Amino acid sequence: MSSATARDTAPARLADRERIARLRLIRTENVGPITFRQLLERFGSAEKAIAALPELARRGGRRHPLRVPSVAAAERELEDTARVGAALVVYGDPAYPPALAAVEDAPGAFSLIGHAHLLAARAVAIVGARNASMNGRKLAQVLAREIGLGGYAVASGLARGIDGSAHEGALESGTLAVVAGGIDVIYPPEHTDLFHRIAETGAVIAEQPVGTTPQARHFPSRNRIIAGLSLGVLVVEAASRSGSLITARRALDQGREVFAVPGSPLDPRCGGTNGLIKEGAAFLVESASDVLRILDGLPQRKLGEPQRRDWEGSYDGEALDTPTIDVDETARRQVLEALGCEPVAVDELIRGCQLSAPIVATVLLEAELAGLIDRHPGNQVSRRMDIPT
Repeated sequence: MSSATARDTAPARLADRERIARLRLIRTENVGPITFRQLLERFGSAEKAIAALPELARRGGRRHPLRVPSVAAAERELEDTARVGAALVVYGDPAYPPALAAVEDAPGAFSLIGHAHLLAARAVAIVGARNASMNGRKLAQVLAREIGLGGYAVASGLARGIDGSAHEGALESGTLAVVAGGIDVIYPPEHTDLFHRIAETGAVIAEQPVGTTPQARHFPSRNRIIAGLSLGVLVVEAASRSGSLITARRALDQGREVFAVPGSPLDPRCGGTNGLIKEGAAFLVESASDVLRILDGLPQRKLGEPQRRDWEGSYDGEALDTPTIDVDETARRQVLEALGCEPVAVDELIRGCQLSAPIVATVLLEAELAGLIDRHPGNQVSRRMDIPT
């Protein structure tokens, strides 16, 4: 992979110690992307957040210490990433994509091979069936090429079928490939040549650390990044239970536009796309001009970070005056007992428990660090029912 090198990465704005600390924090046991962001917001820096983790986890009911990577382990990951020709982009770096930063569960760090300037480009995601028809693949390639000529980068997931065709169509204009495993693990193997061509002219992104073999649970996480990088998601051939619909739903959750190419009702590969159109969740697309007309007509608003609902902190290193919120056991028990195995919106939980947002947020933060709850898209949470209380 020596021919695919990281380029154009802007100088880091974060101090080296804070970059290392942020990498350690996102790699810490039970710290997911949402909790990562909340900890930064609440404590003002990753170093301060790491120092607070043991007490937060203990208050949440954790009986054993959290596994926090050492400074040496984080430095090794940086070295391993550089060794395969990639750069590590940490949340807060100048190269971090503005559109992705606006997503509440944006990754705390990711590896990058290729041209970092594409991360700031206005992008359209094109996704669809792996077992796509010949016509579907041809159409995806044409749409990608014309959308690229319209001034947009094209993002996709390097999968077989529609994804690969979309990347092929946008190679000259600029394409972003988001992979499910480590950036040095090319999947599927038959896309090795395509991977290297994208690395030369576009960019490849991986949330998982170097050396990670992609597993089933990684693909929905990858899909949220594809949607997060993009102003809109275009679906070309997707069955009713397709993973591409996850990308479309995440785009809707993130306030992005969704487009779909209609297909024959006799073809099960079109059930998902036709369903999106029927539900009014997607614009019907027959040509690239349908996508460009809508996106070009959008106000050139700057995508900002998610509204801070839990604390009024900042991400610039300035901690709150009162970073610790005391929660009595009655409130803690009330929140946890209200949770079940089905995800529920945090806002609904706040209303149901009739507690303040900071109290509920603190209980959820501590409970997640203790391994008692799971976070879900759309600011939802659920209880891990297999964990004894």
